[in-house]
Amino acid sequence: MRYSLNHIAAILSAKAVTGDTGVVVEHLVTDSRRIFFPAASLFFALETNRRDGHLFIPEVYERGVRCFVVRNGFDATNYAGASFLFVHDTLAALQSIAADHRRQFNYPVIGITGSNGKTIVKEWLYQLLNTDYNIVRSPRSYNSQVGVPLSVWQMNMQHNMAIFEAGISTTGEMDKLEKIIQPTIGVLTNLGAAHNEGFENETQKLQEKLLLFRHCGVVIARDIDVAAYVGFAKYINSPLKLLTWGNKASNTFVVASVQRNQFDTVIILAYKTERLTVTIPFTDHASVENAITCACVLLQLGVSTATIARRMLQLQPVDMRLQLLHGINNCVVINDSYSFDITSLSVGLDFLLQQQQHARKTVVMSDIPGASGDTMYREIADMLYARNIEKIITIGTQWLTYKNVLTAKVAVTQQYLDTASFIRQFSANHFRNEALLLKGARVFGFEKIVALLEKKVHQTVMEVNLNAVVHNLNEYKARLQKGVKVMGMVKAFAYGSGSAEVASLLQFHKIDYLAVAYADEGVELRKAGIHLPIMVMNVDEAAFETIAEHNLEPELFSFNILQLFLQFLERNALQQYPVHLKIDSGMHRLGFEEKDMPALLPLLRANNRIVVQSVFSHLASSEDAGDDAFTTQQSQAYERCCVLIKEALGYRFIMHLSNSAAIFRRPELQYNMVRLGIGLYGVDSSNAHQLSLQTVATLKTTIAQLRNVAAGDTIGYNRRGKTERASVIATIRIGYADGFRRHLGYGKGKVFVHGKAAPVIGTVAMDMTMIDVTDIPGVKEGDEVEIFGKNIPVQQVAQWCNTIPYEILTGINQRVKRIYVEE
Repeated sequence: MRYSLNHIAAILSAKAVTGDTGVVVEHLVTDSRRIFFPAASLFFALETNRRDGHLFIPEVYERGVRCFVVRNGFDATNYAGASFLFVHDTLAALQSIAADHRRQFNYPVIGITGSNGKTIVKEWLYQLLNTDYNIVRSPRSYNSQVGVPLSVWQMNMQHNMAIFEAGISTTGEMDKLEKIIQPTIGVLTNLGAAHNEGFENETQKLQEKLLLFRHCGVVIARDIDVAAYVGFAKYINSPLKLLTWGNKASNTFVVASVQRNQFDTVIILAYKTERLTVTIPFTDHASVENAITCACVLLQLGVSTATIARRMLQLQPVDMRLQLLHGINNCVVINDSYSFDITSLSVGLDFLLQQQQHARKTVVMSDIPGASGDTMYREIADMLYARNIEKIITIGTQWLTYKNVLTAKVAVTQQYLDTASFIRQFSANHFRNEALLLKGARVFGFEKIVALLEKKVHQTVMEVNLNAVVHNLNEYKARLQKGVKVMGMVKAFAYGSGSAEVASLLQFHKIDYLAVAYADEGVELRKAGIHLPIMVMNVDEAAFETIAEHNLEPELFSFNILQLFLQFLERNALQQYPVHLKIDSGMHRLGFEEKDMPALLPLLRANNRIVVQSVFSHLASSEDAGDDAFTTQQSQAYERCCVLIKEALGYRFIMHLSNSAAIFRRPELQYNMVRLGIGLYGVDSSNAHQLSLQTVATLKTTIAQLRNVAAGDTIGYNRRGKTERASVIATIRIGYADGFRRHLGYGKGKVFVHGKAAPVIGTVAMDMTMIDVTDIPGVKEGDEVEIFGKNIPVQQVAQWCNTIPYEILTGINQRVKRIYVEE
């Protein structure tokens, strides 16, 4: 739908300064990086603890946006032709517009909340109902105070059902989301431990979640999750009809039987006079609960038991992650083919543009399930055009019909009748040095295309969760004083996680600086499209040419390296070159000492060939409370040097001393910038547990073979592993050449299989390792094995090896494939 700016001003009761009264708004934008239709966009300058959206208005204006919602008092005088709506609270304004928009529609709206399973239930309901309804739903997990209004804004007259998630982390949030979603049918998935810290107790959390259903006609929930419901009746609209499911006969939906088989589960539900038997292709507990919830919703909607049984048998797993894979011929492949709709396509395209490794962007997509007419196809063509996509490959008969829609917007268009036709004509030579997004409905079997495009390596992989990197970055940013910059450490292949991929992500999230160990690492980042300033920490004379050619900034740590670099600049007639001065304040590794200042300062005064971007030092033991006095001693020596250097230079420079641990342990040492290293990758080196860091890297492999071994037999090289009983031994596809260290042999190390820890038995070999799975039922060849990750923290593996997490992470060989996922 389209709204005039005057109409929006009236909704918000906002004071308006209008440059163009005729402007029409179609898109609400809160992120300066995601502007694709600037002429029809309204930008909300949201203010959070981490970022003030008003700081990005110049950038947004430069990109063509002319409509803004800003706080009262914002200076809008320098934006010719722009229109501003002044409000007290920009987030509240966004929510008010979405709530007003929601009121324009009378079709069913399903509101889902709970501690876990919200996204799965939403996606499964979509799978089960999209043949009966034209459904609008939350993109991925857009369930926050910002995500919900952006989700609801998608509603239009073409839809006849909506499904939205609502997630909260503390009190007071659900009341706002209920006013936006205004659900007619409520679903409570379950009550778990997630976000417990935001509530006094489980009772308060339930009370808050039930507020979503305040004006619902029907709410579906598991009986044990609403056992205390009667006590909260005063919070709920009196006509509410609470429908529960569970084993007791008093429930609306009685779970008569749950039979788990090897590959599926049979569920029998009794409802009124009907008996529903469904089979789902899943066996885990969470999937069974989510499936029962979905079946209850369908029964309430009047879907026949035969239809429910047929559709639930066809349920597909929901992978809410975009996978970034290394592809053939130096390509990167984004696999986002778990489902296809306009909203998820937009998310996938944004992720594609985030990849700076390749200038050329290609999209492979299928027909749109359930689309009739050319409206959605034209909308997709506009989305591709707005994002400057150069090449599109379509698969399906509908795209053949609407070929002209595409060719008017995209330079290169290739079309295939079906996936089999594409595979028959596939040539690896047609894909080279490009980033590809694969977006296809399940029925088109795009996993076969992924198999063709993905670079072939063995089954040991390092899965890098990009959402976790961003989460960890924000955890540290929340502890920074106002105006403090962040330098992200991406040396040593980004601590094993992949330099270019992590650097692209950090650049997208507007980090201030990057740091690498060697010039070659900086060159690779420049080739990958990274334009952020990059500090090179280990510099020698041989690297000067490379540094200058690729606009890298060297760390100068000694008189010798300073003189050599100055001579290089003079030979090449270079002036005002950015450099970083390293001070040795007590680490005694690299740097100018305080006693060197009398000789250093005249050199700095006399030379205009360099510009000192920063002066920094390195803390030796910031994570250790026992060494706090020494840390203070280091900071004082560093500050004394900075005072002298500033007097000599006559201008300001960036000061940075804090590493990951010092950022929150010693906030007074943040100065102008901090260096975020191991903490970015989910490891709290201080073990203080003051930060809610998420696991970034998960190392996985698979079981190559299982064998039964008699008691007293020996396992592996030199017969150093010995069974004390009849045992089941699994050989897994990882060894010391991959980074699985020999220290982990002989039972010292463990891996995670089928929910249990399995000890290593015998010696770790170059490419293979044996583990004892005797006490773990159901293990099969091909099963996944976690080496470290959420279940076995990398800190634990480091402890087993008598080393530190840094060494474990950076020691994972680059022959191990990295897979990048974004939730």
